Amino acid sequence: MSSRHHIDDFMRGRIIGKIEEGRKITDVVREFDIAHSVVSRLWKSFKTTGMCSRRHGGGRVRSTTPAEDRYIVLSAKRNRRTTAQQVENQFLAASGKQVSRKTVARRLRGGGLYARRPVVAPYCPFAMVSGASQLD
Repeated sequence: MSSRHHIDDFMRGRIIGKIEEGRKITDVVREFDIAHSVVSRLWKSFKTTGMCSRRHGGGRVRSTTPAEDRYIVLSAKRNRRTTAQQVENQFLAASGKQVSRKTVARRLRGGGLYARRPVVAPYCPFAMVSGASQLD
């Protein structure tokens, strides 16, 4: 058997042509050195749809467009000290589209900006002590 890869449209057309000539699927399988299941599925889909090309676009739909990604990065670069949450709020006000803080952080990472975390106060052990009387 050959290595695992997609069959190009030209090869698909040749396989369909051989089967339409009246050749058996097993003969076509031997000639092209392809798995029987692949040729059977190709022939079945050709009979139902009438086309032998592959279907594309089975992936996840993105929540933002490339132009919106550029806008998110640009608005973060204008004010370097904003957090991802603040950039998200600015984007919502500008476009009316709700995206999560994680999505904004991913888009900023794609644009080369990192560490847009919420602002955290520095560690201070005295802040954890309740009441000023214990400091004496």
